[in-house]
Amino acid sequence: MEQRHLGRTGLRVSRIGLGTLTWGHTEENDAAELLKVFWEAGGTLVDTADVYGDGEAEYLLGRLIERLVPRRDLIIATKAGSVPDPERRFDGSRGHLLAALDASLTRLNTDYVDLWQVHAFDPETPLEETLQALDIAVSSGRARYAGVSNFCGWQLAKAATWQLAPPGTRTRLASTQMEYSLLQRGVEREVLPAALDLGVGLLPSSPLGRGVLTGKYRHATPADSRGGSDQLAPFVAPYLDDTAGRIVDAVATAADGLAATPLQVALAWVRDRPGVTAPIVGARNAQQLTAALSVETLSLPDEICRALDDVSAPVHRYPDHDWSTL
Repeated sequence: MEQRHLGRTGLRVSRIGLGTLTWGHTEENDAAELLKVFWEAGGTLVDTADVYGDGEAEYLLGRLIERLVPRRDLIIATKAGSVPDPERRFDGSRGHLLAALDASLTRLNTDYVDLWQVHAFDPETPLEETLQALDIAVSSGRARYAGVSNFCGWQLAKAATWQLAPPGTRTRLASTQMEYSLLQRGVEREVLPAALDLGVGLLPSSPLGRGVLTGKYRHATPADSRGGSDQLAPFVAPYLDDTAGRIVDAVATAADGLAATPLQVALAWVRDRPGVTAPIVGARNAQQLTAALSVETLSLPDEICRALDDVSAPVHRYPDHDWSTL
């Protein structure tokens, strides 16, 4: 699998990442098969978080490291900052973040993570305090690189600029993780331009539109799908409207013309967008993962990209476009 630099850093990662959001509910044998398939295909970037399965995803990944895949062959990325507190969803305080990192390292059975990310912006903590936790993590060797997740445009720009202000004394932000797909192009408004300008690599989550872009929901909702489960149906529902349906139909048409699958077309589109380093793909089984990894051999023709851009174009007017023409 092709490797790409993560933002404006020397860290190289596979251009498709493996997500572990559901590993808290995944049997160890199934997770082992996913990890093995990913590794054997040349994948290196494995993304997790301290809250996935209440820590079980990290714990499961930690059990598989070395026993199945050498630690040196993986780029392990985890996150901290989300908390199970209805009064305060995010805690970006220095104390919480560093304690969470230590707990993650214990569960992951490793001395360091390659990429440590703040899971979300905490409006109740000074941003410089949150960012100082990243500096401490990197300077202490517990993390090799640092990034953020779910920061809007101004938050990302402020954080990245703060880290670049005094050269050599703070940790450059390597990445930002955000949802991005043909069904969710909101990051193109401000986040992606900021990331491109500041040298921050984008790691798209839900690059298949929460599974909708595979085409599985075109005619009905499969009983064994996320949309067919009581727990995850609300997560999928926003992408089952008429607008999404037109985009999915266009993806299916493109796939037919290319002798490919809708999954391959949708994933190739987001993988090769400017500023994108590696989409993070979650799969329930090895068959699904193998299907996603098969996109490595596919590059979309320019005319297909333009057609998909047009049919999925979000409405971004003032002030994103030249205001004098509006």
